[in-house]
Amino acid sequence: MPAGDLELVKLTKHYGETVAVDGIDLRVPSGTYCCLLGPSGCGKSSTLRMIAGHENASDGDIILSSTNITALPPAARGTAMMFQSYALFPHLNIRDNVAFSLKMKGMSKPERYAKADQMLALVDMLARAERLPSQLSGGQQQRAALARALITNPKILLLDEPLSALDPFLRSRMRAELKRFQKELGISFIHVTHSQEEAMALADTIVVMSNARIEQAGTPREIFNAPRTEFVARFMGGHNIIADGDKKIAVRADKVRLEKLNGSKPLHQAVVNGIEYQGTIVSIGLASEQHGELSAALPEAEFYANPLSAGDVVSVSWTPADAHELAG
Repeated sequence: MPAGDLELVKLTKHYGETVAVDGIDLRVPSGTYCCLLGPSGCGKSSTLRMIAGHENASDGDIILSSTNITALPPAARGTAMMFQSYALFPHLNIRDNVAFSLKMKGMSKPERYAKADQMLALVDMLARAERLPSQLSGGQQQRAALARALITNPKILLLDEPLSALDPFLRSRMRAELKRFQKELGISFIHVTHSQEEAMALADTIVVMSNARIEQAGTPREIFNAPRTEFVARFMGGHNIIADGDKKIAVRADKVRLEKLNGSKPLHQAVVNGIEYQGTIVSIGLASEQHGELSAALPEAEFYANPLSAGDVVSVSWTPADAHELAG
Protein backbone atom coordinates (compact mmCIF):
# COMPACT_ATOMS: atom_id res chain seq x y z
CA MET A 1 0.00 0.00 0.00
CA PRO A 2 1.51 3.40 -0.97
CA ALA A 3 2.40 5.81 1.84
CA GLY A 4 -0.60 7.79 3.01
CA ASP A 5 -3.23 5.42 1.59
CA LEU A 6 -6.06 4.67 4.02
CA GLU A 7 -8.12 1.50 3.99
CA LEU A 8 -11.11 0.63 6.16
CA VAL A 9 -11.89 -3.09 6.27
CA LYS A 10 -15.27 -4.24 7.62
CA LEU A 11 -15.13 -1.33 10.07
CA THR A 12 -17.90 -1.57 12.64
CA LYS A 13 -19.04 0.47 15.64
CA HIS A 14 -21.70 -0.50 18.18
CA TYR A 15 -23.06 1.67 20.96
CA GLY A 16 -24.81 -0.94 23.05
CA GLU A 17 -27.50 -2.43 20.81
CA THR A 18 -27.21 0.42 18.31
CA VAL A 19 -25.14 -0.16 15.16
CA ALA A 20 -23.54 3.17 14.26
CA VAL A 21 -21.21 1.85 11.54
CA ASP A 22 -22.01 -1.48 9.92
CA GLY A 23 -19.00 -3.26 8.43
CA ILE A 24 -17.95 -0.62 5.88
CA ASP A 25 -15.13 -1.04 3.36
CA LEU A 26 -13.40 2.03 1.92
CA ARG A 27 -10.06 2.88 0.30
CA VAL A 28 -8.84 6.49 0.19
CA PRO A 29 -5.66 6.97 -1.88
CA SER A 30 -3.06 9.39 -0.58
CA GLY A 31 -3.62 12.98 -1.67
CA THR A 32 -7.41 12.62 -1.89
CA TYR A 33 -9.96 15.12 -0.64
CA CYS A 34 -12.67 12.75 0.61
CA CYS A 35 -16.02 13.90 2.00
CA LEU A 36 -18.14 11.61 4.15
CA LEU A 37 -21.65 12.85 3.37
CA GLY A 38 -25.00 11.97 4.81
CA PRO A 39 -27.81 12.95 7.17
CA SER A 40 -27.45 13.10 10.95
CA GLY A 41 -27.03 9.67 12.51
CA CYS A 42 -25.80 7.94 9.34
CA GLY A 43 -22.41 6.95 10.83
CA LYS A 44 -20.08 9.48 9.21
CA SER A 45 -18.82 11.14 12.41
CA SER A 46 -18.39 7.79 14.16
CA THR A 47 -16.30 6.63 11.19
CA LEU A 48 -14.12 9.76 11.40
CA ARG A 49 -13.64 9.38 15.15
CA MET A 50 -12.60 5.74 14.76
CA ILE A 51 -9.99 6.75 12.16
CA ALA A 52 -8.73 9.40 14.61
CA GLY A 53 -8.65 6.96 17.52
CA HIS A 54 -11.17 8.95 19.58
CA GLU A 55 -13.59 6.00 19.36
CA ASN A 56 -12.63 2.34 19.58
CA ALA A 57 -13.69 0.17 16.66
CA SER A 58 -16.03 -2.66 17.65
CA ASP A 59 -14.74 -4.77 14.77
CA GLY A 60 -12.75 -4.44 11.56
CA ASP A 61 -9.46 -2.74 10.73
CA ILE A 62 -8.06 0.70 9.93
CA ILE A 63 -4.91 0.52 7.81
CA LEU A 64 -2.77 3.58 7.05
CA SER A 65 0.35 3.30 4.87
CA SER A 66 0.29 -0.51 5.25
CA THR A 67 0.24 -0.22 9.07
CA ASN A 68 -2.76 -1.46 11.04
CA ILE A 69 -3.51 1.51 13.32
CA THR A 70 -6.81 0.18 14.71
CA ALA A 71 -5.51 -0.23 18.27
CA LEU A 72 -2.98 2.63 18.31
CA PRO A 73 -3.53 5.77 20.46
CA PRO A 74 -4.43 8.95 18.52
CA ALA A 75 -0.95 10.48 18.77
CA ALA A 76 0.69 7.40 17.22
CA ARG A 77 -1.57 7.06 14.17
CA GLY A 78 -0.21 9.64 11.75
CA THR A 79 -3.56 11.44 11.70
CA ALA A 80 -4.63 14.85 12.99
CA MET A 81 -8.13 16.00 13.86
CA MET A 82 -9.68 19.43 13.36
CA PHE A 83 -12.77 19.70 15.52
CA GLN A 84 -16.04 21.45 14.71
CA SER A 85 -15.63 23.71 17.77
CA TYR A 86 -11.94 24.39 16.88
CA ALA A 87 -11.09 23.55 20.57
CA LEU A 88 -8.48 26.33 20.90
CA PHE A 89 -7.15 26.96 24.40
CA PRO A 90 -8.69 30.33 25.39
CA HIS A 91 -5.81 31.34 27.71
CA LEU A 92 -3.05 30.77 25.14
CA ASN A 93 -2.20 33.03 22.24
CA ILE A 94 -2.42 31.61 18.74
CA ARG A 95 1.30 30.82 18.44
CA ASP A 96 1.21 28.84 21.68
CA ASN A 97 -2.00 27.10 20.62
CA VAL A 98 -0.40 25.97 17.37
CA ALA A 99 2.84 24.93 19.09
CA PHE A 100 1.15 23.12 21.99
CA SER A 101 1.54 19.55 20.69
CA LEU A 102 5.25 20.16 20.05
CA LYS A 103 5.65 21.46 23.60
CA MET A 104 4.10 18.22 24.87
CA LYS A 105 6.74 16.33 22.87
CA GLY A 106 9.51 18.27 24.62
CA MET A 107 10.60 20.41 21.68
CA SER A 108 12.50 23.57 22.63
CA LYS A 109 10.66 26.88 22.52
CA PRO A 110 12.70 28.40 19.64
CA GLU A 111 12.21 25.28 17.51
CA ARG A 112 8.50 24.85 18.17
CA TYR A 113 7.86 28.58 17.67
CA ALA A 114 9.69 28.45 14.34
CA LYS A 115 7.51 25.56 13.21
CA ALA A 116 4.38 27.26 14.53
CA ASP A 117 5.19 30.44 12.60
CA GLN A 118 5.74 28.38 9.46
CA MET A 119 2.25 26.89 9.83
CA LEU A 120 0.70 30.26 10.66
CA ALA A 121 2.28 31.74 7.54
CA LEU A 122 0.78 28.91 5.48
CA VAL A 123 -2.73 29.83 6.65
CA ASP A 124 -2.09 33.60 6.50
CA MET A 125 -2.29 34.05 10.28
CA LEU A 126 1.28 34.99 11.24
CA ALA A 127 0.34 38.63 11.81
CA ARG A 128 -2.15 37.50 14.47
CA ALA A 129 0.15 35.07 16.28
CA GLU A 130 0.07 37.07 19.54
CA ARG A 131 -3.72 37.30 19.75
CA LEU A 132 -5.98 35.22 21.95
CA PRO A 133 -8.70 33.10 20.31
CA SER A 134 -11.37 35.50 21.63
CA GLN A 135 -9.75 38.28 19.59
CA LEU A 136 -10.22 36.41 16.30
CA SER A 137 -13.18 36.00 13.96
CA GLY A 138 -14.67 32.58 13.34
CA GLY A 139 -12.76 32.21 10.10
CA GLN A 140 -9.48 33.22 11.75
CA GLN A 141 -10.05 30.74 14.58
CA GLN A 142 -10.59 28.05 11.98
CA ARG A 143 -7.30 28.85 10.27
CA ALA A 144 -5.53 28.71 13.62
CA ALA A 145 -7.10 25.32 14.35
CA LEU A 146 -6.01 24.12 10.92
CA ALA A 147 -2.42 25.25 11.56
CA ARG A 148 -2.43 23.46 14.94
CA ALA A 149 -3.61 20.24 13.29
CA LEU A 150 -1.06 20.44 10.47
CA ILE A 151 1.98 21.12 12.68
CA THR A 152 2.22 17.40 13.54
CA ASN A 153 2.88 16.66 9.84
CA PRO A 154 0.04 14.12 9.58
CA LYS A 155 -0.47 11.69 6.73
CA ILE A 156 -4.20 12.44 6.90
CA LEU A 157 -6.13 15.44 8.22
CA LEU A 158 -9.58 14.66 9.64
CA LEU A 159 -12.17 17.46 9.64
CA ASP A 160 -15.46 17.19 11.53
CA GLU A 161 -18.07 19.62 10.09
CA PRO A 162 -15.38 22.34 9.92
CA LEU A 163 -17.53 24.94 8.12
CA SER A 164 -20.84 24.57 9.94
CA ALA A 165 -20.30 27.52 12.31
CA LEU A 166 -19.48 30.01 9.54
CA ASP A 167 -21.81 32.36 7.69
CA PRO A 168 -22.54 31.48 4.03
CA PHE A 169 -20.09 33.98 2.51
CA LEU A 170 -17.21 32.90 4.74
CA ARG A 171 -18.12 29.25 4.28
CA SER A 172 -17.68 29.61 0.52
CA ARG A 173 -14.35 31.37 0.97
CA MET A 174 -13.06 28.78 3.43
CA ARG A 175 -14.06 25.94 1.08
CA ALA A 176 -11.69 27.35 -1.52
CA GLU A 177 -8.93 27.73 1.07
CA LEU A 178 -9.30 24.18 2.40
CA LYS A 179 -9.06 22.82 -1.13
CA ARG A 180 -5.96 24.94 -1.78
CA PHE A 181 -4.29 23.80 1.45
CA GLN A 182 -5.00 20.17 0.64
CA LYS A 183 -3.48 20.45 -2.84
CA GLU A 184 -0.41 22.33 -1.57
CA LEU A 185 0.24 19.85 1.26
CA GLY A 186 -0.45 16.78 -0.89
CA ILE A 187 -2.00 14.79 1.97
CA SER A 188 -5.49 13.34 2.27
CA PHE A 189 -8.26 15.36 3.91
CA ILE A 190 -11.24 13.38 5.19
CA HIS A 191 -14.07 15.81 5.80
CA VAL A 192 -17.42 15.03 7.42
CA THR A 193 -20.37 17.11 6.24
CA HIS A 194 -24.14 16.95 5.82
CA SER A 195 -24.01 19.57 3.04
CA GLN A 196 -24.31 18.27 -0.51
CA GLU A 197 -23.07 21.61 -1.87
CA GLU A 198 -19.98 21.50 0.35
CA ALA A 199 -19.11 17.95 -0.67
CA MET A 200 -19.62 18.68 -4.37
CA ALA A 201 -17.38 21.76 -4.18
CA LEU A 202 -14.54 20.15 -2.24
CA ALA A 203 -14.29 16.43 -2.81
CA ASP A 204 -12.32 14.29 -5.18
CA THR A 205 -14.31 11.41 -3.69
CA ILE A 206 -17.74 11.62 -2.04
CA VAL A 207 -18.80 8.76 0.25
CA VAL A 208 -22.57 8.89 0.76
CA MET A 209 -23.65 7.16 3.96
CA SER A 210 -27.08 6.11 5.23
CA ASN A 211 -28.15 3.91 8.13
CA ALA A 212 -24.57 3.05 9.14
CA ARG A 213 -23.55 1.88 5.65
CA ILE A 214 -21.96 3.30 2.52
CA GLU A 215 -24.61 3.80 -0.16
CA GLN A 216 -22.18 4.93 -2.86
CA ALA A 217 -18.64 6.25 -3.25
CA GLY A 218 -17.38 8.07 -6.32
CA THR A 219 -16.42 11.40 -7.84
CA PRO A 220 -18.90 14.28 -7.45
CA ARG A 221 -19.90 13.89 -11.12
CA GLU A 222 -20.47 10.16 -10.71
CA ILE A 223 -22.55 10.62 -7.59
CA PHE A 224 -24.68 13.39 -9.08
CA ASN A 225 -25.07 12.06 -12.61
CA ALA A 226 -25.30 8.36 -11.81
CA PRO A 227 -26.77 7.86 -8.33
CA ARG A 228 -26.81 4.17 -7.55
CA THR A 229 -29.86 4.10 -5.28
CA GLU A 230 -33.04 6.03 -4.66
CA PHE A 231 -31.58 7.31 -1.38
CA VAL A 232 -28.53 8.81 -3.11
CA ALA A 233 -30.67 10.41 -5.84
CA ARG A 234 -33.04 11.96 -3.30
CA PHE A 235 -30.32 13.02 -0.86
CA MET A 236 -28.17 14.69 -3.52
CA GLY A 237 -31.24 16.53 -4.81
CA GLY A 238 -32.01 17.73 -8.32
CA HIS A 239 -33.45 14.39 -9.42
CA ASN A 240 -36.91 13.06 -10.14
CA ILE A 241 -37.56 9.48 -9.06
CA ILE A 242 -39.97 7.87 -11.53
CA ALA A 243 -41.47 4.39 -11.81
CA ASP A 244 -40.98 3.28 -15.40
CA GLY A 245 -42.61 -0.09 -15.95
CA ASP A 246 -40.96 -2.59 -13.62
CA LYS A 247 -37.94 -0.39 -12.87
CA LYS A 248 -37.24 2.86 -11.10
CA ILE A 249 -35.30 5.65 -12.82
CA ALA A 250 -33.79 8.99 -11.87
CA VAL A 251 -34.04 11.96 -14.22
CA ARG A 252 -32.26 15.19 -13.39
CA ALA A 253 -34.55 18.20 -13.09
CA ASP A 254 -32.52 20.13 -15.67
CA LYS A 255 -33.05 17.32 -18.19
CA VAL A 256 -36.87 17.47 -17.95
CA ARG A 257 -38.65 19.16 -20.86
CA LEU A 258 -42.06 20.82 -20.47
CA GLU A 259 -44.67 21.90 -23.02
CA LYS A 260 -48.19 23.24 -22.55
CA LEU A 261 -50.74 20.69 -23.69
CA ASN A 262 -52.05 21.24 -27.21
CA GLY A 263 -54.92 18.76 -27.08
CA SER A 264 -53.07 15.48 -27.58
CA LYS A 265 -52.60 13.08 -24.67
CA PRO A 266 -48.91 12.89 -23.71
CA LEU A 267 -47.24 9.87 -22.16
CA HIS A 268 -46.54 11.89 -19.01
CA GLN A 269 -48.39 14.98 -17.90
CA ALA A 270 -48.46 17.15 -14.78
CA VAL A 271 -49.87 20.35 -13.32
CA VAL A 272 -47.59 23.26 -12.49
CA ASN A 273 -47.91 23.91 -8.76
CA GLY A 274 -44.91 26.13 -8.03
CA ILE A 275 -42.48 28.45 -9.77
CA GLU A 276 -39.24 29.72 -8.19
CA TYR A 277 -36.92 32.19 -9.90
CA GLN A 278 -33.34 31.24 -8.96
CA GLY A 279 -31.30 33.53 -11.20
CA THR A 280 -29.80 31.47 -14.00
CA ILE A 281 -32.59 28.90 -13.76
CA VAL A 282 -36.29 28.81 -12.94
CA SER A 283 -37.37 25.84 -10.81
CA ILE A 284 -40.81 24.43 -11.67
CA GLY A 285 -42.73 22.29 -9.19
CA LEU A 286 -45.09 19.73 -10.76
CA ALA A 287 -47.83 17.44 -9.53
CA SER A 288 -48.37 14.27 -11.52
CA GLU A 289 -51.10 11.67 -10.98
CA GLN A 290 -48.70 9.02 -12.33
CA HIS A 291 -45.51 10.00 -10.54
CA GLY A 292 -46.37 12.29 -7.63
CA GLU A 293 -44.21 15.36 -7.05
CA LEU A 294 -41.77 16.20 -9.87
CA SER A 295 -39.56 19.15 -10.69
CA ALA A 296 -37.97 20.78 -13.70
CA ALA A 297 -35.17 23.34 -13.89
CA LEU A 298 -35.36 25.54 -16.99
CA PRO A 299 -32.78 28.10 -18.12
CA GLU A 300 -34.02 31.60 -17.36
CA ALA A 301 -34.19 32.69 -21.01
CA GLU A 302 -36.03 29.51 -22.03
CA PHE A 303 -38.65 29.91 -19.31
CA TYR A 304 -39.40 33.57 -20.07
CA ALA A 305 -39.59 32.90 -23.82
CA ASN A 306 -42.59 30.63 -23.07
CA PRO A 307 -43.57 31.33 -19.46
CA LEU A 308 -45.70 28.97 -17.42
CA SER A 309 -48.11 29.74 -14.59
CA ALA A 310 -49.38 27.80 -11.61
CA GLY A 311 -52.26 25.58 -12.74
CA ASP A 312 -50.96 25.06 -16.28
CA VAL A 313 -51.19 21.46 -17.50
CA VAL A 314 -48.00 20.40 -19.25
CA SER A 315 -46.46 17.41 -20.95
CA VAL A 316 -43.37 16.11 -19.21
CA SER A 317 -40.65 14.37 -21.22
CA TRP A 318 -36.97 13.42 -21.23
CA THR A 319 -34.65 11.59 -23.56
CA PRO A 320 -33.82 7.93 -22.81
CA ALA A 321 -30.15 8.89 -22.44
CA ASP A 322 -31.06 11.19 -19.54
CA ALA A 323 -32.86 8.45 -17.57
CA HIS A 324 -30.62 6.67 -15.10
CA GLU A 325 -31.79 3.31 -13.76
CA LEU A 326 -31.56 2.87 -10.00
CA ALA A 327 -30.66 -0.29 -8.14
CA GLY A 328 -33.59 -2.14 -6.63
